[in-house]
Amino acid sequence: MEGEPVNVNEFQELARQALPKIYYDYYSGGAEDEYTLKQNVEAFQGITIRPRILVDISRIDLSTTVLGYKISAPILIAPSAKHKWAHPEGEVATARAAAACDTIMILSYRSTCTIEEVASSCNAVRFFQCYVYKRRDISANLVQRAERCGYKAIVLTVDSPRLGRREKDIKNKMVNPQLKNFEGLVSTQVSTDDGSNIEAFDANTAFDASLSWKDIGWLRSITNLPVLLKGVLTHEDAIKAVEVGVDGIVVSNHGARQLDYVPPSISVLEEVVGAVKGKVPVLFDGGIRGGTDVFKALALGAQAVLIGRPAVYGLAAKGEYGVKRVIEMLRDELELTMALSGCPTLNHISRKHVRTKHERPRSML
Repeated sequence: MEGEPVNVNEFQELARQALPKIYYDYYSGGAEDEYTLKQNVEAFQGITIRPRILVDISRIDLSTTVLGYKISAPILIAPSAKHKWAHPEGEVATARAAAACDTIMILSYRSTCTIEEVASSCNAVRFFQCYVYKRRDISANLVQRAERCGYKAIVLTVDSPRLGRREKDIKNKMVNPQLKNFEGLVSTQVSTDDGSNIEAFDANTAFDASLSWKDIGWLRSITNLPVLLKGVLTHEDAIKAVEVGVDGIVVSNHGARQLDYVPPSISVLEEVVGAVKGKVPVLFDGGIRGGTDVFKALALGAQAVLIGRPAVYGLAAKGEYGVKRVIEMLRDELELTMALSGCPTLNHISRKHVRTKHERPRSML
């Protein structure tokens, strides 16, 4: 590939060229047969846009708010692990790119830079992703450190009582780095993977597999920050999440890295939005690769989208600048899509602007 990338997908090829195979496979891979991994992206192709014409689009405004924090466009950085595998500056570079683009980064608990390092790297709104461990003091320590460092929300990942089976990592005999945020809390010595454990801090034994709805109250009791649940795919769980008092929902299948053959995230977004009935914000991740994808997710009810792999590919290809370019590309493509669809603001994007694969055409008026 020659010259500057012209779309987000081209960053993936640059990342593949830049990274050792074991690291590229880690970022790009999914669970088992990778059926859902493919469907996350391809499902967007079954949604078409219904543009409206003769609308004044001389000014386009992409700005919005998430939990009251204003951002330049409805595109956030999803939590993803081990950014130093992609670039020596790791999550610090990603955080600076997000800050430069005036958006929010959600820091992964498995970051290769500490909560404190990322917090001091730049002045921006950021959230922290956590899991709940059998040793609740570990979870409490991470959450309270994030709160002290000025993180503005906790994003609890709820689709991982155990880790999914990621066959590429098993074949590559993954060797993992120390988990920076856990130093001094648990043994984080690097270990060689035997196929059943894909990180030095063994999630399958450390995660609390008994975690249930009643434990959301415990999490809320140890922090004053708002709590979002990431990993909701059904209307039943969306209703329950609202009932237990969460502050937001992220429709996500974990980038298709947990349970294969779950539906692509975009196919269940509308179901979850309908169940929530506007009581809490609904965010979305899974398969976003262009501005039209962002538009479609917004039309189906998402308040904003999260990008994971595209940001990491940008980081691997061109460092902080690459992450910034990925965000800018998606933002520019969304702006063009809004203009050509007759939507001068995000509030103008409605369900009437898209048609899903099995939806019958609307009658002509």
